[in-house]
Amino acid sequence: MMDAMSAAGAAEVTSTGLDPEQSAAVLAPRGPVCVLAGAGTGKTRTITRRIAHLVASGHVAAGQVLAVTFTARAAGEMRGRLRSLGIGDGGAQVQARTFHAAALRQLRYFWPQVIGDTEWRLLDRKFAVVSSAAGRVGLSTSTESVRDLASEIEWAKASLIAPEDYPRAVAKLRREAPVDAAKVAEVYHGYEQLKARGQDGMLLDFDDLLLHTAAALEEHSAVAEEFRDRYRCFVVDEYQDVTPLQQRVLDAWLGERDDLTVVGDANQTIYSFTGATPNYLLDFSRRFPEATVVRLERDYRSTPEVVSMANRVIGAARGRIAGTRLQLIGQRDSGPEPSFVEFDDEPAEAAGVARTIKRLIASGTPAAEIAVLYRINAQSEVHEQALTKLDIPYQVRGGEGFFTRTEVRQAVAALRQAAGRDDLPDAVGADLVTLVRAVLAPLGLTDAEPAGAQARERWSSLSALVALTEEQLTQDPELSLEALLRELSLRAEARHPPVVQGVTLASLHAAKGLEWDAVFLVGLTDGTLPIQHVLGDSNSAPDEAAVEEERRLLYVGVTRAREHLQMSWALSRNEGGRKSRRRSRFLHGLIPEDSPASRIAAPAKSTKKRPRCRLCGKQLIGTTATMLGRCEGCPSNVDVELLESLRSWRLEKSRELKVPAYVVFSDNTLTALAEQRPQDDRGLVAIPGIGAKKLEQFGEDVLGVIKGSGSP
Repeated sequence: MMDAMSAAGAAEVTSTGLDPEQSAAVLAPRGPVCVLAGAGTGKTRTITRRIAHLVASGHVAAGQVLAVTFTARAAGEMRGRLRSLGIGDGGAQVQARTFHAAALRQLRYFWPQVIGDTEWRLLDRKFAVVSSAAGRVGLSTSTESVRDLASEIEWAKASLIAPEDYPRAVAKLRREAPVDAAKVAEVYHGYEQLKARGQDGMLLDFDDLLLHTAAALEEHSAVAEEFRDRYRCFVVDEYQDVTPLQQRVLDAWLGERDDLTVVGDANQTIYSFTGATPNYLLDFSRRFPEATVVRLERDYRSTPEVVSMANRVIGAARGRIAGTRLQLIGQRDSGPEPSFVEFDDEPAEAAGVARTIKRLIASGTPAAEIAVLYRINAQSEVHEQALTKLDIPYQVRGGEGFFTRTEVRQAVAALRQAAGRDDLPDAVGADLVTLVRAVLAPLGLTDAEPAGAQARERWSSLSALVALTEEQLTQDPELSLEALLRELSLRAEARHPPVVQGVTLASLHAAKGLEWDAVFLVGLTDGTLPIQHVLGDSNSAPDEAAVEEERRLLYVGVTRAREHLQMSWALSRNEGGRKSRRRSRFLHGLIPEDSPASRIAAPAKSTKKRPRCRLCGKQLIGTTATMLGRCEGCPSNVDVELLESLRSWRLEKSRELKVPAYVVFSDNTLTALAEQRPQDDRGLVAIPGIGAKKLEQFGEDVLGVIKGSGSP
């Protein structure tokens, strides 16, 4: 080891240019260190300097340090920082890798000792195997269904949950499975069996790399001894995002030692759906009572105005995680105040954001330093359109452009096929919307938002196409399917900009770890952020833990901005639509009273009388309630016999016309007919979904069915 003078010199070199808290983390003695690092506080700079200090002061050799993080990009940045400090990362130097890359390297080395001659290969794409396992138990093998099942298997393995324990685990955790939990368990079990019987030896997926690495160290003392002699010091970045499986690997690496530095911020935990948990970060001081804990709160990224907004967003958080929140302190010069803007509808919001971006670019902000961030990828379409109209270059990060998504291409192809048929009635206005919904129904467009992340993403994209149809109808009430397809084609052609340094469009999850001079957070309404499925419904309470994670998503979004920050929302989805949306609950208390957007968003006044429930008299909200003429929670007085008669008539009529049943009447319309039993044309047209054209086509038949069914 170095003498005291040499150690002092190393400390001076590695702590130069650091603030007091960063220096405290860098110079902490060998042993457990926990760095609670807020957004923009220089965590990468701090941990690389700590590694350099440990090496320079002789506490550990460079080749005995293993630093792990969660993305190849972050690992690459860490290696670059270490090289600039003269530490490097090759040969017998510091290893900076992702968890999986480190495990793969170790497993390849130790496999002959642990397993022997059995061949194995990495399964980098599990889709085909999961699809085969799903097919064997009678589940759908559609792309979205298989992707949801694959994600659920990944979550289970990351959470150290075996197939036979899966149903019990999801019930205990109140986790929403994409399909029946018992079926997921069957697919999971079948997937593991298929991997074990691979034609070219065992197949190992990325989670298996971690499982086998942990098992090798836990069960083979010679392997553990050799590994721990090679690596003496460990550093883990983004520690709030570790899964139980990754923690098991880390524990196997450490053994009985405590030379561990972790860095994280529990209030940036946004990946719990993958199995990530901040509990290991929160419990670090309990596991290591002698640990040095340092809080980095000086924010060098954002202006004090943006920092203040971030503090206020996370200041409203609740629960155990919120107890660890950091009070960021802005270190940059003052900048503009964050702004809040309310729009009548989504197209107006996108157009307004695009105009502001145009002004920013004209005033000198590079397009590549501007981002539009949203909750789900399907929200990008309207912003792609608005930027295209103003000739602003853009790139979609973490997802394909709207018109290049698989489900959108499939939907457009299905609509073209429908347009080529000569046995469908001409559809304009409301009938066109009904036809589009009918064509998209087999592709995944359901009345209610489905379970499963991939299924929801597909559903959102298809719903966006319906909304686009409705939007076009406000401009052309006689819009035909052929005209709609021409519009979709024009939009698709305009959405293929060359690869350029343009405005970034990204989901909030994809934006983690990135930053821009100007950030636009869009679509901030209840039901979008927080997302609808965490809010519960009339039969279930909100998932409070999930709602808090949605709040943390907003916090992450705010902290991406260096200088300019705008938060906006729209009261309606479509142009001219009913303004029934409410801005996000997370904005409560954030908007200045003198802001034009500070007023409570209220439905626009209309001369048209709003429909009310025929049973309780309350104002009706939502398409289904309006169609039925009653609140969804009010009891149904449906005439079951009449409903079956109507369904039989609809089936016969759809076969006669050679059209899908939805094109005749939707299920909601049939239910409304069976509940309200209209006796004349006036009663029929009072039911939403029955316009003049359908009255002419089907009115006489429907009244005949109703009158022929007897008294209610």
